Amino acid sequence: MPAIELRNIRNYACHGVNLEVFSGELMVLLGPNGAGKTTLLNIIAGLAGYDGSVLFDGAPVDGVSPQKRRVGYLFQDLALFPHFAVASNIAYSLKANRWSGEKIEARVGELLDLMRINHLVSRYPHQLSGGERQRVALARALSLSPAILLLDEPLSSLDLHTSKYLRIELKQLQQRLDITTLHVTHDLGEAEEMADRIAIIHEGRIEQVGRPQEVFFYPANEKVAAFIGAPNILQCDKTRALGHGLVEVTCGGLPIVVPYDGDSIRKIALFPRDIYVSLHKPPGPKVNRFKGVISRIKDLSESIRLVVHAGNNQLLAEMPRHTFESMGLVAGQEIFLILKLAKIKVCEGGLCEQGDSK
Repeated sequence: MPAIELRNIRNYACHGVNLEVFSGELMVLLGPNGAGKTTLLNIIAGLAGYDGSVLFDGAPVDGVSPQKRRVGYLFQDLALFPHFAVASNIAYSLKANRWSGEKIEARVGELLDLMRINHLVSRYPHQLSGGERQRVALARALSLSPAILLLDEPLSSLDLHTSKYLRIELKQLQQRLDITTLHVTHDLGEAEEMADRIAIIHEGRIEQVGRPQEVFFYPANEKVAAFIGAPNILQCDKTRALGHGLVEVTCGGLPIVVPYDGDSIRKIALFPRDIYVSLHKPPGPKVNRFKGVISRIKDLSESIRLVVHAGNNQLLAEMPRHTFESMGLVAGQEIFLILKLAKIKVCEGGLCEQGDSK
């Protein structure tokens, strides 16, 4: 499958974008609304004007029409034809490319099997669930066996349960087809679960490209750190295996239990939203529960961020404004913190050494 290279891409939304997507890679383009994510997909597909150059496997495709770029595109609104049944929706591009009836029937059958939607073949879009519509739209995007797949916020309209299930399914399908894929989202959790690498885009500029751990532990600048949620990154001094996939690490005097099967932990990261704050000593096990003192309070409009000293660490904890107001918290106040074990990210030795050498 071809690699994609963008060289100095410029238009109304993009400002000198340089980006390389490796052959067979699933790259997630992550950024806030209006950052230029969809525009970049449209440029790669040949649907938007631009200055600069787009290359597939080193060959420029700037003068190549969208129909000849061999790009499959799953649009955010799916764009299924409401008056076509599932089979006809999938077959649309095949008919437009003058495939024979026999070949169309065979290819549609393959895609129905691939997406496990044979039982939906005669239904219309209004008769499908959100997840079923996604599968049909993806089958249509794959109908002409594209070399490149572009996914524009494919899970944004789904409920959380369906979205998490389809993340796994999409990733498995991408690996099975070994197709170069650029997946757009503004959801950090979705990016973390799916991406081989993440490209952070902000105001039409690529701010950082790297594996999910690299982005979390070594944000390239304040824009990246702010977008991903200003993670707490703690240096670990000691490691003690507890068994059953758990390790206790000592970070700035705090013994913190993390889920991990290896033995070389240099740093851990935890987002402020994943630290629970209590006025009173929480009941139950003492795992990852610590006293702290509020040193500063930051107003983020809809939420409040606390700067808390715990052990030798300065931690950020975030809570909804209404929760903060109901607790009556003030600077200098002693509170209790619970670090959510399942949300702690671990920086493995090799990555930490690579990052520390930068």
